[in-house]
Amino acid sequence: MNMMRRLTSIASGRTSISSDPEGDSITKDKKFDQENEGKVNEETNPVERGDKDQEQHVDASRENTVGTYNSVVSSVETTENSGYDQLPKESNEMKIRDEKRKTNNDKDMETSVVNGNETETGQIITTTIGGRDGQPKKTVSYLAERVVGTGSFGIVYQAKCLETGEEIAIKKVLQNKRYKNRELQVMLMLDHINVLKLKHCFYSTVDEDELYLNLVLEYVPETVYRVSKHYIRMHQNMPILLVQLYIYQICRGLNYMHHVIGVCHRDIKPQNLLVNPQSHHLKICDFGSAKKLVPGEPNISYICSRYYRAPELIFGAIEYTTAIDIWSVGCVLAELLLGQPVFPGESGVDQLVEIIKILGTPTREEIRCMNPNNYNEFKFPQIKAHPWHKVFHKRMPPEVVDLVSRMLQYSPNLRCTALEACAHPFFDNLRDPKVSLPNGRAMPPLFDFTPQELAGAPDELRTRLIPEHARS
Repeated sequence: MNMMRRLTSIASGRTSISSDPEGDSITKDKKFDQENEGKVNEETNPVERGDKDQEQHVDASRENTVGTYNSVVSSVETTENSGYDQLPKESNEMKIRDEKRKTNNDKDMETSVVNGNETETGQIITTTIGGRDGQPKKTVSYLAERVVGTGSFGIVYQAKCLETGEEIAIKKVLQNKRYKNRELQVMLMLDHINVLKLKHCFYSTVDEDELYLNLVLEYVPETVYRVSKHYIRMHQNMPILLVQLYIYQICRGLNYMHHVIGVCHRDIKPQNLLVNPQSHHLKICDFGSAKKLVPGEPNISYICSRYYRAPELIFGAIEYTTAIDIWSVGCVLAELLLGQPVFPGESGVDQLVEIIKILGTPTREEIRCMNPNNYNEFKFPQIKAHPWHKVFHKRMPPEVVDLVSRMLQYSPNLRCTALEACAHPFFDNLRDPKVSLPNGRAMPPLFDFTPQELAGAPDELRTRLIPEHARS
């Protein structure tokens, strides 16, 4: 009812939509800052945030902070967990040695790990890796240096490999013994320059009832979220070159996930995009919501952090596609340009109001494309679309406005694909052989596409994607 009152007010002209990026949504932007600052440990840690593979029922009315999801539609939960009926066999011998207090507990997969807080700092984790396909086993030890993230999922801490000196991250997640961990299953499939790499994994136990999965990951120190907030605090716009670099690398990583592996991330947002602040090399992380989508198989619709949630999910679609990730990228792109979320909904329902304020009321055909199962249930006041060029300031390059409009379409099948986005004119500057980073360093790898990444792409698209100077 509240949503209909707001939409009717907008339609009648009593509520205006400001084209000034500092105007209409500035109050909600402050709320966004407060919510995220209050959740810094769970939402903005520099490695990964949460594991949502064993999603639980929650009341939608409890959703009061951005990006907190553990809910499902009950008819879909069984399907989403199907095929994960036993633990993977990669469990390695593991023990933790606390130099301050020796223990005699050296059994396989048993440890005196404490319950996920800063007391883990200073401990040495020893695990055995290898031993497959004729490879010899070897022991690797990690020194836990500091906690970089905590949340309902468990704990993430930065560690150093004592043998090599390499900095890594270890994400420790409480494991449901009845199921395989979907995040682990997805990460075992992934191998791409713009996707966070899983080095290996091991299990540990605190007691007989609690089994923990430990994911050993690349350590990347920053996130797009924190880089963006840096420029906001400096009262500056993020340089267009960085916006181009980040969005291009997100799209390239998603093309690999969607086209090569067939996995949908389902939680793309600035906090889940890791960045090396020196090279500006970006990697997608946090695969706790990721899933290999199967045509005809239902999925939960209550997924993805609110500000970046595609409208078909809000309409309750359970048979959606990887286009939901493209919508999320469009939201991230608009946010980097505006310095604040483009659709700052205060609740799941309010999120739809914010979308309609800019895109206008969806047509019956658009609603059918988003959710063909119950599109007749929705009736809204007629609101005209707000032109994208009025959403951004007048000096915004028209190419980026066009890319935003291609990503943020109601109809999922009208959104550009991740590979098509990489070829968009907005990124032509990246294809210039003379371009370099603001710090003078060379650009990160952008054009070393594999045959699998370009499979099925027409020649014209391939030509646009790989500039002449990058061709072998």
